[in-house]
Amino acid sequence: MTTSQDDLLPSTRRALLHRIAVAQAEGRAPSLVAAVVRGGRVVWHGARTSVDGHGPDENVQYRIGSITKTFTAVLVLRLRDEGVLDLNDPLEKYLPGTGAGEATIAQLLAHTSGLAAESPAPWWERTPGSLRPELRDVLGEQPLLHPVGRRHHYSNPGYTVLGALVEELRGAPWADVLRREVVEPLGLDRTSAQPQAPHAGGWAVHPWADVLLPEPSEDLGLMAPAGQLWSTTGDLARFAVFLADGDDRVLSAESVREMRTPAAPPEASDVMDGSAYGLGLQVQRRDGRLLIGHGGSLPGFLANLTISLADDVSAVVLANCTSGPLLSSVGADLVRIVADAEPRIPEPWRPMPEVDAAALELAGQWYWGTHGFALRLTADGGASLEPLAGNGRRSRFRANGDGTWTGLEGYYAGELLRPVRRPDGSLSHLDLGSFVFTRQPYDESASVPGGVDPEGWRGIR
Repeated sequence: MTTSQDDLLPSTRRALLHRIAVAQAEGRAPSLVAAVVRGGRVVWHGARTSVDGHGPDENVQYRIGSITKTFTAVLVLRLRDEGVLDLNDPLEKYLPGTGAGEATIAQLLAHTSGLAAESPAPWWERTPGSLRPELRDVLGEQPLLHPVGRRHHYSNPGYTVLGALVEELRGAPWADVLRREVVEPLGLDRTSAQPQAPHAGGWAVHPWADVLLPEPSEDLGLMAPAGQLWSTTGDLARFAVFLADGDDRVLSAESVREMRTPAAPPEASDVMDGSAYGLGLQVQRRDGRLLIGHGGSLPGFLANLTISLADDVSAVVLANCTSGPLLSSVGADLVRIVADAEPRIPEPWRPMPEVDAAALELAGQWYWGTHGFALRLTADGGASLEPLAGNGRRSRFRANGDGTWTGLEGYYAGELLRPVRRPDGSLSHLDLGSFVFTRQPYDESASVPGGVDPEGWRGIR
């Protein structure tokens, strides 16, 4: 993916450079490298380093930690789309005897399986995977800490189990499957399970002195699907485009959208923070923007991938230190800088190429009781229903081809919208999951549940 620095204004490029310079200096990172994606390609790349005369470019590998989980989730969704498994299947169906078999595949993806956050000691991130040769070594004697499906509890062993599931169903090692099914089709030539030169070394920075300690770089073994990968800003930029648009060679846009949809019940603190978790992707509301992506860390490395779909801007930030700059804030700020300074120019409005007369008849103002709503036909052949005022229930709808519509989001997700006609064929009202929407508030000519007072509307003296 070629970087085109001329796509951004000089002032925007300077603001981006200033942000990563502050992050590297104040976070005391040996090096920090970043990229911004807009319109499906890299439009800016920047690096700061403590080594004079050297700056890492978009081809230098860093360890990306838990961003690996998003890659593993893609492999699982591919198995689902092929009909090999169902996300509601229990783990026991495919990997019996783990002690966590009642958890479903979806719950493992969303970190709601009840599994522990970490494997039993010693700390898996700083010790060789050979110490944990079997799943029981990763899961421990009592794998479940919480009731299955009841709460979001981030679990590294959960993604180890998903990697083992991929290996069982594909009959090949996780790393080989990943390379064949994701890395090569997307052209991620610098993404690998083992480091490939040029790559950064991992460092620990002393908290009270400006000195360094090299961190070990272990092969994580069975834990690899939770955090093994090495990658670059260039490759993660390509991966960000895939997570925004999908790629039928790997995963459809619809399935990628499913990954981005919150799937876990949030903790109270998550509600306060505006954060949620989908299927292998983090979802967060920050500065009025909905951001998706994932963070990652392993001893010696920090990583962040942040995507704003509404702004068509993504950011990748990598650093080679165990702790230091808060890369989630850096990534969000890079997105904000570009989106605020150079807001997305919308595509020209164009009329629909054709419209069904029966569908057009549904457009306009409707009332649920006394609550006003507007139904609009959208250019993609769907429809939207939203309140005329306030923050009431709203949803997009997909046409079913038989005159009915299915809700795609919010309160009406999965609910059926059905136009109801009179014996003469004229449109009477809309039935939406038993709710009756009429052209006038409590229209006496429609089938309003409970009926309408025959004396009609009145005042009070």
